[in-house]
Amino acid sequence: MNRRNAWLIGGLLVALLAALSLYLYFKARPYQEVIDHGPSPLAQANPYLAAEMFLRERGLTVSHAETLAVLPDIDPRRHTLLLFGERSRMTPRQVDQVLNWARAGGRLVFVAEALWDKQAGQSDDLLLDRVQLHQSLSKNLKGPPAELADDPYPNLTKLYLEDEDAPAYVGFDTAFHLEDPKNLAQAWANSAKATHMMQLAYGLGSITVVTDAELWKTPSISQHDNAWLLWYLSADTDVTLVFSTEHDSLPALLWRYFPQAIVALLALIALGLWHVGVRHGPLLAPAPRARRQLQEHLRASADFILRHNGQHLLLQALQQDVLRRARRRHPGFDQLNVAEQWLVLSRLTRQPTRAISQALSPVPKQRMSSADFSRQVAHLQTLRNTL
Repeated sequence: MNRRNAWLIGGLLVALLAALSLYLYFKARPYQEVIDHGPSPLAQANPYLAAEMFLRERGLTVSHAETLAVLPDIDPRRHTLLLFGERSRMTPRQVDQVLNWARAGGRLVFVAEALWDKQAGQSDDLLLDRVQLHQSLSKNLKGPPAELADDPYPNLTKLYLEDEDAPAYVGFDTAFHLEDPKNLAQAWANSAKATHMMQLAYGLGSITVVTDAELWKTPSISQHDNAWLLWYLSADTDVTLVFSTEHDSLPALLWRYFPQAIVALLALIALGLWHVGVRHGPLLAPAPRARRQLQEHLRASADFILRHNGQHLLLQALQQDVLRRARRRHPGFDQLNVAEQWLVLSRLTRQPTRAISQALSPVPKQRMSSADFSRQVAHLQTLRNTL
């Protein structure tokens, strides 16, 4: 190929590239596309993140805690405590602590967690029982009153406020119902069939009980008047939201991100144990049977009994041996009471009754120290040898 042909081919390629560029320039149209990657890791870890952000946008100071350990540091005045976490392990002391906090002026909002048991006269929710409210299933209630039969929104909970013509509509779970057998509630909110929120005065503060807090999780908080209700319950206060978040354990995180390193570490540990367990040097030959003496057999038998039966059987055998020798030396020994037997043994062995009582007292079930065991055996052997 000469230089002229090369220039022609190069010019042709440039012309084709220019034509393609002009075509794309006139035909291509830019556009924008939004790709939804789902909730962020922070939102996945905190289902009430949207609720916290909403309250902060309304000018409230919001903090989050995983336990009630922060309660002593919270001033109850102008403060709202939202107990949305699981409370099955809540102790009576913690219940008293929370109620005393509300009585001192705090606003307490919590979720009823258990159904009322009529036979037991209580539920499994200590906090709910202390405020004397009961929770039951809505399906066990009678039908709605006649004036509510034509309710256009039977599954929404209505909250009526003074000086308002229309109620607020919130999305509580209608499967549960709150009852107030003592008529303590001062405000409540109902669906067409059941009551899902009750509020009562408590000392200088107030307590609000709801059947569930799912309406304040993401994305339910954006529906109906759910977000407004949360603001209404905590308006003009600082807010502390108490619920436990689920985190992956350290072993799970290590296995997720460093599986090869963990496998290598386990293999290294196994090799180290194998190396340590290898026997070095020749085997020790067993001792010839001819050299074993009676003392060695007795010691081995005692060690065997001590390992398998404990100290109790050895001491009890010595005590029985002492009593058996005493019966030989003193006829009618068995007919004497314990105190008289100790006096007879004291006279026969010339040992104080205190030492005899310590030696012949019932053997304790708990394991004795080596020093106490040796001392007890020595006392019993002294008595036996004297008899």
